[in-house]
Amino acid sequence: MVAPIPGRSQPANNSEGSNWKAEQAAAIRDPEELFRLLSLDLADLPAARTAATQFPLRLPRALLDCIEPGNPADPVLRQFLPLGKELDTVAGYSRDPLAETAAQAGPQATPGLLQKYSGRALLTLTGACGVHCRYCFRRHFDYTDANPLADWPAIRQAIAADKGIEEVILSGGDPLLLGTDKLRRVSTELAALPHLRRLRIHSRQPVVLPSRVDDELLDWLTGLPLDTVLVLHVNHPAELGTRAREALRRLRQTGITLLNQSVLLGGVNDSADTLCELSEALFANGVLPYYLHVLDKVEGAAHFDLPESRARLLWNQVHARLSGYLVPRLVREIPEASGKILL
Repeated sequence: MVAPIPGRSQPANNSEGSNWKAEQAAAIRDPEELFRLLSLDLADLPAARTAATQFPLRLPRALLDCIEPGNPADPVLRQFLPLGKELDTVAGYSRDPLAETAAQAGPQATPGLLQKYSGRALLTLTGACGVHCRYCFRRHFDYTDANPLADWPAIRQAIAADKGIEEVILSGGDPLLLGTDKLRRVSTELAALPHLRRLRIHSRQPVVLPSRVDDELLDWLTGLPLDTVLVLHVNHPAELGTRAREALRRLRQTGITLLNQSVLLGGVNDSADTLCELSEALFANGVLPYYLHVLDKVEGAAHFDLPESRARLLWNQVHARLSGYLVPRLVREIPEASGKILL
């Protein structure tokens, strides 16, 4: 397990009776507040403010416990801190690197429902996230017409009519930013479709806002009649503080499968030591490393990118050091491909 980091407070997780919505609403949104809380150099504040006008800052206060004050290169902070580099125009980087806007604009498309891969359907349940990752491939995505809950009968009918769909993926944004009552309504109607076998949920919330793993959420997950997979997103072992580890322990007790996908990020996890420590820490907390993505070339995130040759070298170093089940698949996503491309 990842030991508490010296000098950082590690409050216990109070899931029972927790008010995660209030904690989420109190997330840091003002770059100046973040700079002052973490004793960062105020000379960098104007650039951070400008970057935040393009893609807003959002950081739950629980994550402050995982960040070293005074260190702008802290690997957790680096994922969420707005930088002037985001404003650079770099050839080859676009606002929609996976062409998802086009995928939802065809004559047969249903807003809020993405069907990129055979046998699976993805629902962008909300455009909101609990934390704003600066490298997010959907940082420019227009969620205005991509809300399945706004026209749920049409979405449900589209899934019901396609008997080839065996798995529905709840995504966003972050689906766990919705109230559990809404999630329960969606899952109940999906579970009534006889051809569905699995429900997959993609969320960062259990790690960035551990209070989200409350009794109501656990009750919903425990009672789901579909085989359920929760795919987390953790990039660095320092993200797994005391509260996050307790949230993962509670999630394991529901019997669902816990997987993790990471993104390979320059200055965050671009070393074999860090990647090995991450895999070991995840497995110690009941989470199986699943994917290691190379960066989707989204506008504003070029400073995180690494050459593919470097990515392959790091993966081979990890593969040489860890048991096979601890080694995530190194992948790239390409628009219109039939699945993720193994590298």
